[in-house]
Amino acid sequence: FFFFKQKTASEIYQCDWSSDVCSSDLILMIVTAISVPYLWNSKKLYKSEDQALRMMDLMREAAQTSMTKRRTIRYEIDLTDNAILLIDESTGVQGQQLKKIPLELVRDVRVDGIPVGVTKPNPPNYTDAAFATDTVGHKVGTTTITGHNIWSCRFQQDGSVVNAGGVPTSANIYIYPPASTGSTTPRRTAEVRAITIFGGSGAVRYWKWTGSAFAANQ
Repeated sequence: FFFFKQKTASEIYQCDWSSDVCSSDLILMIVTAISVPYLWNSKKLYKSEDQALRMMDLMREAAQTSMTKRRTIRYEIDLTDNAILLIDESTGVQGQQLKKIPLELVRDVRVDGIPVGVTKPNPPNYTDAAFATDTVGHKVGTTTITGHNIWSCRFQQDGSVVNAGGVPTSANIYIYPPASTGSTTPRRTAEVRAITIFGGSGAVRYWKWTGSAFAANQ
């Protein structure tokens, strides 16, 4: 035997409302399942760009601090600690660390040399940043840090950028995602970025690789 019961208006409303909620939840789950991987890949895609912009922001901060405080500010890329440092050299040759900003993981972004298949920005065709063992060091509080693998330049109060010997220095820094950990081949050449520092003026230029050459972006 089959018995059929007629639903009340209240029961019909509750059922329809529950159905709408279930449908909304299902749609939300589907959209989330699609969007999360997309957002993850998008974030991964632009890590080299994010890092390049962060590095330039710190260059501008170093330049501004050196001119407003009228002191030499060392900008240092420390591969050993995988970080960017701002160091106040008014306290002595070694200087005191003012700021330390971590870089992206090396497996995600490299900054230590020009990648395979890429030619340097030309003009101006400046020398690429060369990393070496730090023999000067810096202080964090009373602790001296030295012996790290670094590249550095110094922003002066007159707006120029110099090396450790006080000579104006210009350099290219490359930022790119490696195809695999330790590889010098970029995962995608469209993700390769570069920064040029002009020693005489302290100006900074941002470049994007187009597939055949660097194009100035800023």
